[in-house]
Amino acid sequence: MNYRKYFSTFLVLFLVNLGFSQRLKGVIIDENNQPLEAAYVYNLNSETHAHSSANGMFVLDENKIGDSLKVGLLGYKNQVLVLEEKVLNSGITITLQEKTFQLEELHLNEQLNALSTISRLDLSIDPVNSSQEVLRKVPGLIIGQHAGGGKAEQLFLRGFDIDHGTDVAISVDGMPVNMVSHAHGQGYSDLHFLIAETVNKIDFGKGSYYANKGDFNTAGYVDFSTKDYIKDSQVSLSIGQFNSLRTLGMFDLLGDSKNENAYMAIEYLENDGPFESPQNFNRLNLFGKYTVISPQNNKLSLTLSHFKSRWDASGQIPQREVDNGNISRFGAIDDTEGGNTQRTNLNIEYSKYINDDTRLKTNMLYTHSAFELYSNFTFFLEDPVNGDQIKQTENRDIFGFNSRLIHDTYLGETPVVLSAGVSLRNDVANDTELSKTLNRSTTLEQVQLGDINQTNASMFVNAEFEFGKLVVAPALRLEHFKFMYNDKLQTNYTALDETKTALLPKLNFFYNAKDNLQLYLKSGIGFHSNDTRVVVTNASENVLPKAYGVDFGNIWKPTPKLVVNSALWYLFLEQEFVYVGDAGIVEPSGRTRRYGADLGVRYQLNNWLFLNTDATLTKARSIDEASGEDYIPLAPDFTLTGGLAVNDLKGFSGGLNFRYIDDRPANEDNSIIAEGYFVSDFNVNYTINNLTFGFAIENLFDTEWNETQFATTSRLQNETAPVEEIHFTPGTPFSSKFTVSYRF
Repeated sequence: MNYRKYFSTFLVLFLVNLGFSQRLKGVIIDENNQPLEAAYVYNLNSETHAHSSANGMFVLDENKIGDSLKVGLLGYKNQVLVLEEKVLNSGITITLQEKTFQLEELHLNEQLNALSTISRLDLSIDPVNSSQEVLRKVPGLIIGQHAGGGKAEQLFLRGFDIDHGTDVAISVDGMPVNMVSHAHGQGYSDLHFLIAETVNKIDFGKGSYYANKGDFNTAGYVDFSTKDYIKDSQVSLSIGQFNSLRTLGMFDLLGDSKNENAYMAIEYLENDGPFESPQNFNRLNLFGKYTVISPQNNKLSLTLSHFKSRWDASGQIPQREVDNGNISRFGAIDDTEGGNTQRTNLNIEYSKYINDDTRLKTNMLYTHSAFELYSNFTFFLEDPVNGDQIKQTENRDIFGFNSRLIHDTYLGETPVVLSAGVSLRNDVANDTELSKTLNRSTTLEQVQLGDINQTNASMFVNAEFEFGKLVVAPALRLEHFKFMYNDKLQTNYTALDETKTALLPKLNFFYNAKDNLQLYLKSGIGFHSNDTRVVVTNASENVLPKAYGVDFGNIWKPTPKLVVNSALWYLFLEQEFVYVGDAGIVEPSGRTRRYGADLGVRYQLNNWLFLNTDATLTKARSIDEASGEDYIPLAPDFTLTGGLAVNDLKGFSGGLNFRYIDDRPANEDNSIIAEGYFVSDFNVNYTINNLTFGFAIENLFDTEWNETQFATTSRLQNETAPVEEIHFTPGTPFSSKFTVSYRF
């Protein structure tokens, strides 16, 4: 055995000295011995390259003794290494040192996803401390709150009023956030269980072009990843106007450990808001994560989280009552709205290094959620005596897993990355209810009550062929659904079921025209599922309508400190049947098309000052309606976000941010307008030793703005006829808060 070992070693050294290339294996870590994902490894001699996996591992081909290796990752110091015999034979561990981010160090051809790198840049330069601010880190995404702070936000992206998540797929560590067949609305996405300080990175993509994304991926997707470890423990306290309070504690549980990490976080918030009737909002978040890396560089993470929230709300108020002086902008017609909700998550993630060319990434999840919401949109339109208050409730369990296998190979001399995956999700929602109620205590009539069981199994395959500077990526995704509904309001047991399947092809092209210019052409078919109650009662219709999209864009770095990304895009949606949870009815929306342009700019003015802006111009229309009656309600024509950020200026950091949305149609003939707004926020922080003091202002210029608006037909108790007009939730006026944090 020893003879064979010595002979093998001699043979390898002999071949190397003759100039034969070898495969190099290595691990990239940070100064805390933690693996670094997506680090770029480049052989300056052979021009081969690789990226590190989630475990920090990389495999690089065509290396010889004396070759120079460049290793880099944004936010870390680059390293250049000369390969020696020992490294080629036994592998290498490379430690990168963290440093202040500099935009000039961003090289487009080194990024796995240059567009998502923009969000990582924004997050590192201007950190966030709320789930709302986390969503705003997605370029072009606008959000609005209209129910006392506890309800999921309304989303706007690429000419969509996405409501609470119908057309954007949102996940955290592989766990779906969107709720299918939800009591309030399809795709309901409540991200409030996410503690902002635990977010490590944001991956996003616009359009329906991604093989590993399924349900709700039409306008785009957003994936959040939480930190595997924290550098320091931390406690913080924020106090502000309107009785706002936030406390946060994050605690490292294992200290300096090479292969194991564990931490927990707890967050508590309360706020009365600017309303005349206090919203009495509070929320408690608990989060814990344990991560271990085996000697074989396999990675296992266990995450457990729980959140619970309750609130009161003044609801959406009619413009006419404000105009005639009967109520103020912060008044109410019915201040008995509100609700409570909770969610518990258990998630297990596993990344396995199978061999030099094959990696497996999988997660298994369980979620329990409970939801109860009281609303009154029409006041006394339907019931002139008791009013039109409704209650929406559900109790849900979600079971699921996602697995993805990635394999590097060659087709002849062409490098190919093959990936394939399978997913399963089962939602069991019992006693999903829509009822007419009085004063949040008396049930007047049950409109809907039933049990929902919905299963979604999917699989995909994706290939990336690298022809020099050109990458061609064809893909195919298969979706299978089983819908079941038990209507409990029927005298006899009534169980309805339906099965649906969809095949979704994708084809993408990426071209590195120059070191500072990437071009791409993306195309694909996506979809969002419809509510189970819609599917089982409309089985003969197209209840899984498809979305056909195409993007042509580029990422350009004309100067070392300037990055520009732009795109022209088109999206066509087939006939849809949309379940309106507030009324328990089905509304066909018809065919629609949207097309437009995106533009994003990131510019570093000096070592500590950064500028960012993102604009989207859209035309959204219904296809089957006559001209002038084909507007899509609340679809924005133009949105603009941006700001200035100061990063690490002698202990100071902070930013001035703005968001703008233009006037938009509130109904199909554009006779009712939802007014646009321009709102700015400001924050400044100063760190001395382990203490950080922060001061923030929301709505810096005290703009009078409407955060959410709807064209609604309502009738007040003293009115003889209904009125259709704008009903709105006022945006927060000028408000400030002070924060102090201590790290240890």
